[in-house]
Amino acid sequence: MNVDQSEADRTTGTSTPIAFVNMTALTSNARRIAAEDGTDPIFDLRANAWGFDLRRVSEVVLAAGISASKEEEMPADVAATERLYGFTGAQSSSVLSLHGTVLSAKPLRRGEGVSYGYRYRARHDTNVALVTGGYAQGIVRMLGNRAHVTVAGARCPIVGRVAMDVSVIDVGTLPIRRGDSVVYLGDHLLGETTVQDWSAMTGMTTREIAAGILTRARTEHIS
Repeated sequence: MNVDQSEADRTTGTSTPIAFVNMTALTSNARRIAAEDGTDPIFDLRANAWGFDLRRVSEVVLAAGISASKEEEMPADVAATERLYGFTGAQSSSVLSLHGTVLSAKPLRRGEGVSYGYRYRARHDTNVALVTGGYAQGIVRMLGNRAHVTVAGARCPIVGRVAMDVSVIDVGTLPIRRGDSVVYLGDHLLGETTVQDWSAMTGMTTREIAAGILTRARTEHIS
């Protein structure tokens, strides 16, 4: 059975993915940078701190004894800012994660296609799932047939074009049910896809990707 956009539109309803901003990780990163680099780095807090919330991020940065810049004419350390948000891997902790939800799952037979124009067609019989989250929530359209999500600890590819409010993933033989959590972006230490992975796939900066998500998706700040 082909999976087309009209079916996705009927299924999504008001469900949206959620972007989580981990304030504990943010604080840990700021303190680590202060300990390693001193107070010299000037973090780039333009565009509402890349969408992370200027007030919250400023409080964390200043508490660590580091300067912050939100003015276009002031120099800012982009590399240090990426470390602050955990975009560089290494010792930094992931601050941003993006989670969707399985809306439905169904078989996809060999040769059948998914999403706009059926640009992706299955090479063999498999199973696919519709998941909340599309380009309207900052999931870049060109990630279709490139990026992976994580479901129940397993990596599953995004297949077909990313639609406005939904994406399709190939779940293979995983026992997927409606309501299951899907990690678009998460912790590199857990093998989950990260903002820097999306940056490498799309050619966009980490700032562009983060701001695109955090200004569009529902956002929750957690500790």
